[in-house]
Amino acid sequence: MRLRFLTTFALCFLASIVVSAQAPPGPDTSKIPPPPGQEQPRPLPSGSPNGKKLVLTSGDYQLVREYVRNGDRVRYYSLERGDWEEIPASMIDWPATQKAEAATIARNEAESRKLKQLEDASRVDMALDVDASLMTGSGAFLPTEEGMFAVEGKKTTRLEQAELESHRDRKQTLKQIITPIPIVAGKTNVELPGAHAKMRLDPSHLEFYLREAPPDPDRTSQIRRSPRPGDTTSGPEVELIRATAKGGKRQFQQIKDLFGEKIGEDRKTVLIQRREIAPNVYRFTLSEQLPPGEYALAEIMPDGLNMYVWDFGVDGNAKAEEKKK
Repeated sequence: MRLRFLTTFALCFLASIVVSAQAPPGPDTSKIPPPPGQEQPRPLPSGSPNGKKLVLTSGDYQLVREYVRNGDRVRYYSLERGDWEEIPASMIDWPATQKAEAATIARNEAESRKLKQLEDASRVDMALDVDASLMTGSGAFLPTEEGMFAVEGKKTTRLEQAELESHRDRKQTLKQIITPIPIVAGKTNVELPGAHAKMRLDPSHLEFYLREAPPDPDRTSQIRRSPRPGDTTSGPEVELIRATAKGGKRQFQQIKDLFGEKIGEDRKTVLIQRREIAPNVYRFTLSEQLPPGEYALAEIMPDGLNMYVWDFGVDGNAKAEEKKK
């Protein structure tokens, strides 16, 4: 009996030594719940990544996720420190805080509208493959052959190419002859005959599409162009040029030269945006409606303008109404 008692005592003694050798328990790290009635911080909305500003009377501000005013105290969740804090309500510039919050809401709404516009544009630009045709932004189908097409709402028209002509400016040449010192630059006018293009387009709902055939050295393209050397994977560089009426002709570019070397080019361009909507198919959109005038879509080559352009004209309201009759 004594032996059993001693054995039990020894085991209890050893167990107490093992327990005392263990590290003491650390502080309670469990999250302290917020006061009654105070909710946990909600995740920030996707449109408000920077939270809200509590503007202080000192001119500084606290960046918070949310805040609650209780009498003369304001409790807020600090995004900077990631914890709940409190300050006296008298330290907050409430009109400035409301103004900052209204500005944040307005900015978020503007960003949402912009995102929606981008999404709508992406849906419009998605090509719908129907019998090898493509649907344009207005719902019309693009023909399957090569070429530049003008799309006026539901109407699609294939534009014909015209060949530019180059002529030396006579007045400038005369100046060079009568000037004893050869410092007068020569000028070459790049133009099309006729004061007006045969093709007349409605600018109210106008955009352009260029369909090219896949590169094939053994195939002759229907699109006439100067040689396009080098890498063509980036697509064609096309400019919309407004003509200057001069002597019954449409002048699209003026090239200046001195001592036989080109020193400058002058042409009036209209901003257009290009997007590739399908392999070898490009959409050109206008930033604003075209005013009445004579125009040409011209491909820009490494050595200058492609001498074959797609020309058209835009009439004023009176001429447009007369054309409809």
